[in-house]
Amino acid sequence: MKFSRLRLLGFKSFVEPGEFVIERGLTGIVGPNGCGKSNLVEALRWVMGESSYKNMRASGMDDVIFSGSGTRPARNTAEVTLFLDNSDRSAPSAFNDADELQVSRRIEREAGSLYRINGKEARAKDVQLLFADQSTGARSPSMVGQGRIGELIQAKPQARRALLEEAAGISGLHTRRHEAELRLKAAEQNLERLDDVVGELESQIESLKRQARQASRFKNLSADIRKAEATLLHLRWTLAKTQEGEARSALAIATALVGDRAAAQMAAAREQGIGAHR
Repeated sequence: MKFSRLRLLGFKSFVEPGEFVIERGLTGIVGPNGCGKSNLVEALRWVMGESSYKNMRASGMDDVIFSGSGTRPARNTAEVTLFLDNSDRSAPSAFNDADELQVSRRIEREAGSLYRINGKEARAKDVQLLFADQSTGARSPSMVGQGRIGELIQAKPQARRALLEEAAGISGLHTRRHEAELRLKAAEQNLERLDDVVGELESQIESLKRQARQASRFKNLSADIRKAEATLLHLRWTLAKTQEGEARSALAIATALVGDRAAAQMAAAREQGIGAHR
């Protein structure tokens, strides 16, 4: 991938929309002090994911937004778009379906930055990895600012190693390795929590098994009780029917005896009456 165009709007001194074509080969930018030459380099750094406002010569990231002048009011937003020639299809597979890539970064005062790749929202890390895989980026050794050479000469071995890794295009691998290690650590922690959850569930399962056994026993006992109650009711009903039959028989016998005695008394009374008349 090669840089082809840089579009700016409201970034530092570039209050009006401006587009700079980056031709193949060596491109030089000349001009008097204060015309914005360094701002162009900082715009490249910024759109490629620079996260340190100090590297942008600012006291805060909002300072990259045009702050106004005697004749122009301050802006509330700034946006930089970098166009990349991808005709050689060297971009990562996720973005390798077009001849041109557009990477943009927009910032709004007190609202933070928003990145887009080909019009789709992206994370700062996605943008940084996109350029790191191409041996470039906001802090690439190919981006040499004022005083940078002296810093490199005095840099510690670890810092020089980081520069060599960026130049070799493997700095993105370290980032991905770190992310993979973090995911692995998170997975291990999840497994530990899962073991704790499994232990708690096993304890609950044993308790539920005991409750299930008690419930089954209660169910069986309840069925036995209902069966015994039904048998008892049937026996009571049978006994009541038998007693009712016996009572009816006794009543019939008593009624017959009363009738017989009444008839005998009436017959005796008639005989006594006849004897008296004679």
